[in-house]
Amino acid sequence: MYEVEVKVPADLEAVRNRLAELEAMPRGVVVQIDTYYDAPHRSFPETDEALRIREERPADGSEETRLTYKGPLVDDESKTREEVETLVDDADELNELLAKLGFEPAATVRKERDCFEFDGYTITLDEVDGVGEYVEVETDVQCEAELEDAREGAYDVLERLGLDPTDQIRTSYLGLLLDS
Repeated sequence: MYEVEVKVPADLEAVRNRLAELEAMPRGVVVQIDTYYDAPHRSFPETDEALRIREERPADGSEETRLTYKGPLVDDESKTREEVETLVDDADELNELLAKLGFEPAATVRKERDCFEFDGYTITLDEVDGVGEYVEVETDVQCEAELEDAREGAYDVLERLGLDPTDQIRTSYLGLLLDS
């Protein structure tokens, strides 16, 4: 599977108002705490890969934890990358397992994410601790042949939100946090 994602800095209140005008479907607010890991056998920053544990806490009080691998960027026009993800029953046990295999926590990114669905895309309004406010438009596709159409669709959604796709930032929140 490939995650096609376009991210731009934005005034979240203005985008929230535009989403209401477009009658986008609200999906709720979640707090996400992402712990990224360094591998003992290669440098993820050098290979443009990422391994993270995401702890997600929706407003309803439930919790969900996922382990995610993100491959290198596959194009020069978006943040599209191969992604493999699975649910995890116990974040602490997974942390211990990774530590025993030589993986070390590199950094933690915390964000509050307001989620919407619109025109087949997930739109998130992200307030990222220490980094700022961003809008992400994303969708998943199964094969490389679908990437260009999905990316063009994401650009269209950004434009309908009053945002400029050329303002896109291809750096991850982790990279932005480490650069700040």
